[in-house]
Parts: sequence; C-alpha cells; structure tokens
Amino acid sequence: MTNKPFQYDDAGENELVAVRVIDAPRELVFDAWTNPELLAQWWGPKGFTNTFSEFDPRPGGAWVFVMHGPNGVDYPNTNVFEEIAAPERIVLKHVAAPIFRLTALFEDLGGGKTGIVFRQQFEEAKVFEHVKSYAGNGNEENLEKLNEVVMKLVADN
Repeated sequence: MTNKPFQYDDAGENELVAVRVIDAPRELVFDAWTNPELLAQWWGPKGFTNTFSEFDPRPGGAWVFVMHGPNGVDYPNTNVFEEIAAPERIVLKHVAAPIFRLTALFEDLGGGKTGIVFRQQFEEAKVFEHVKSYAGNGNEENLEKLNEVVMKLVADN
C-alpha cells in the first residue's frame, strides 16, 4: 500500500521532490533500484518501457538506456552513478539533456516500511521551468510503478 508522504522536504531552487512510503523492507526497495531486471519494469511514467544497453551501479558506472514512450517516441538517456550507499542512498547525474542530479534516499520507517525521497536538482532554471510541467506527475507515476513492482516481490516471498 502506498501512503501519502511520510515527510515533506521543501524543494530547493530548480528542484523537484517526490516522497513515498512503500510497505516493504528497505533492502527490497533498494534492490528494485539496483537490479536492472526490476528497474526496467518500473522506471518511467505510466505507459513507458525501457531498453537498457549499459547498467553499472557503482560510482563512475554508467546507466545507458532508451525509454520508449506510449506515443512511439524513443527517449535516449545517459546517467553516471555518483554514489551508491546500500541501502540508504543512490546519487546519479543525468548527463544527457536535460541535465540534472537525481538523489534517492531510502529510510527504514520500521515495521517493514520504507520512506523514499526522490530529488531531481536541475542545473539551469530555464530547463527546470520546462521540465517541471511534466516531470512532477511523471515522477509520481514512476514511484507508483515502483510500488507495484515491489508489492509483487513481497507477494512472491
């Protein structure tokens, strides 16, 4: 079950923030971010699918993929992992336009629940102003898809 945010983190300048509680242990939620088979199932807004060509979740490692939109448009993506601190934090830089830093924080809330804070910090205000018109809702859909994948894992265990 997904709940409303466990805390509100005020967004900084040129930053989008989404928070979510997932009714699953932190290690399982973290695994859904670092296991490419699981990640490909939920990354992106509703209706999007992914094809990964490179996935190396370690500092300096690359994550290169194409997101396939429901409208038939392909969206190439290139990221470089800056930090992986299992199971607390993932930091990566999206190095293809639009350029941003993504920080995902995973908090053990006890009782088998995990709080996620998903932060996107854009380098340029102009880019942020354009992207925020669709990325805010897209990030929420992304986290909802994550919840669905994790709930299937919980049910299978």
